[in-house]
Amino acid sequence: MDKIQALEEKLGYRFRDRKLIVEALTHKSYKKPYNNERLEFLGDAVLDLIVGEFLFHKFPDSDEGVLSKIRASLVNESGFATLARAIDLGRYIYLSPAEENNNGRQKPSLLSNAFEAVIGAIYLEAGLETSRDIVVRLLDSTYPVIDLDTLCRDYKTALQELTQASHGVTPDYQLLGSRGPDHRKEFEVAVLLGGETIATAKGHSKKSAQQKAAEIALKKLKETKR
Repeated sequence: MDKIQALEEKLGYRFRDRKLIVEALTHKSYKKPYNNERLEFLGDAVLDLIVGEFLFHKFPDSDEGVLSKIRASLVNESGFATLARAIDLGRYIYLSPAEENNNGRQKPSLLSNAFEAVIGAIYLEAGLETSRDIVVRLLDSTYPVIDLDTLCRDYKTALQELTQASHGVTPDYQLLGSRGPDHRKEFEVAVLLGGETIATAKGHSKKSAQQKAAEIALKKLKETKR
């Protein structure tokens, strides 16, 4: 079984046009005449619609504000990277040797983009209903619970409460740098406790990078207490 067939097994979908799925899996670093950025653009719109419709029916008594918050927790880089990991998508992406050596197959941004591209490819070939079936099945299997409390955790607040109780101090956040064009800028943030860096993380906004760093720091501190 080749790598495309293995991915198709996990998706529960077989592509008629192999060139389409190859394009969806091709990162720009691979230096081919094509890459997955156009399919990523399409898949992002398709996923926004599918997840919005999914939540509309799943929470018939919730107002627009609650639905928007839950959707925002699913329709983002972290959410799509989580779904990508559920099908081990990183294994199947075509990358340059340099990106491979830079741990590219584990990068949330790269995984998220590839997942959007794959869904865009499925939409182009099979339409919205098939795309919806695949995405909803992944959501149901990846997230045992989908609600506001579970998805919209404020890791910064949780970390502050933990460090105040255990260390008597609150964490500080330091911007380490940023890179990329304005529309795709990536920020790197460190979280410090008593002047010591305990975690770093990257995100497409300072806020998301801080939340990711706080989440990592929380896990480390809880493991230390065990």
